[in-house]
Amino acid sequence: MTTGLCLIVAGRLLATLPVTEFTLAWTHSVQQSRWEERYRIDGARLVLERARVEGSGAGMEPAPDAVWRDGSWRWTPALPPLRQLRLTVSSFTSDYELCAEHACRPLQALTGKLADGTVVVAAPCAASPR
Repeated sequence: MTTGLCLIVAGRLLATLPVTEFTLAWTHSVQQSRWEERYRIDGARLVLERARVEGSGAGMEPAPDAVWRDGSWRWTPALPPLRQLRLTVSSFTSDYELCAEHACRPLQALTGKLADGTVVVAAPCAASPR
């Protein structure tokens, strides 16, 4: 049984989101384009269901099968399920956003203020490395 998404720093649980799916979004530091990835929690794994990006370039190329629709490239990534996501905090970019249940929140609104270079592990709570 999935109990949600856990946000962990240095083995310490900082937040739990009682969700079964979520979108991770960020703005690329060079291109200033929004990138979004939609995940579903499946047991102890994160399944990347779809991605979208508002532009391309500087390492942000959409997949070859991406479709341009409503102002962004959209596709279904061919990536196996993941145990976790590792999100690095940087003062040179805007904060990550976690979106679930029709609301988006900055990552640090959930974890509290974090120092530059801090790695936040996002993992299903059933499998979180606490």
